[in-house]
Amino acid sequence: MSENQSISDGQSGEEMIAIVRESYGLLKAEIAKVIVGQDDVIDQILMCVFSRGHAMLVGVPGLAKTLVISTIAQTMELGFSRIQFTPDLMPSDITGTEVIEEDKATGKRSLRFVPGPIFSSVILADEINRTPPKTQAALLEAMQERQVTAGGTRHVLPDPFFVLATQNPLEQEGTYPLPEAQLDRFMFQILVRYPSEAEELEVIQRSATKGESKVESVIDTARILEVQKIIKHTPVPEHVCKYALRLVRSTRANEAGPVPEMVRDYVSWGAGPRASEALVHAAKAHAMLVGDGLVTVETIRAIVHPVLRHRVVLNFNAQADQVTPETVIDNLLDTVPVDGLDDRSRDALKSVIDS
Repeated sequence: MSENQSISDGQSGEEMIAIVRESYGLLKAEIAKVIVGQDDVIDQILMCVFSRGHAMLVGVPGLAKTLVISTIAQTMELGFSRIQFTPDLMPSDITGTEVIEEDKATGKRSLRFVPGPIFSSVILADEINRTPPKTQAALLEAMQERQVTAGGTRHVLPDPFFVLATQNPLEQEGTYPLPEAQLDRFMFQILVRYPSEAEELEVIQRSATKGESKVESVIDTARILEVQKIIKHTPVPEHVCKYALRLVRSTRANEAGPVPEMVRDYVSWGAGPRASEALVHAAKAHAMLVGDGLVTVETIRAIVHPVLRHRVVLNFNAQADQVTPETVIDNLLDTVPVDGLDDRSRDALKSVIDS
């Protein structure tokens, strides 16, 4: 790495990868005490955490979405708040409110800001689509700007800070679909699927024969911030960035240049520039956590679904033909050209990391 990319003096690329892998291994081992399976879900959440991103988990009730998030929070020495979203939840219930406080000695009254549950490092926004849009929007500033403004005063949120939300399928009753502007602020939309038969059997056996398992905090704030820095400064070859850009721009039906026929037929709105950034940041986290530390085109392809599936808005033709965002993304992977993928580019990248 170059001088302006160095994380700490005397650390080589291999040592920094070792720091990331050690943190990842400690977290995975501790989480496994409570959670059965769901390896992809846990990996994607940790990628978001270490990329300073936010994640949304989507799945039917009963798939342990809330348990996964709360367990991950317990493995880190961070402040944790759970916000249960309900139809009567108000924005001030999330961000906090100003109260009138009287000085008993002087009788003078003044306003004092009482922070809401958003002032924690880990926020579990449970069933975020069970509350109306006005309250959903209360998260927008906090998620993007990492601050809350009340009474004209700016209140900075803790660092690190990330929102891990759960959402029930939109087809269920009593849900309020999140607007595109809110969805775009989540780095990943993670699908939580039913467990396998063997995993479900283990869940039953654990609950029937064992007591409640407890997890311990295995990494602290300093380690999390260090891992975030390492991932942030992980180098990415130019051809990999260009491939990520081509994928994202190919989701825009009205974009100039080559656009897949499926996109023109079925996509109403494509992904914006934030998707390109998320794709590259997520690829760096994937390479460091579960890959070989090298960000390649294969890395981009491995994480493109959770990055794009909530950013591709389909039209009525897609609904009629039962085309899903997953179908469109698969088509992009088949049709968008891959350039620059060769052994020389990998060797060049490895030399940058090791230097």
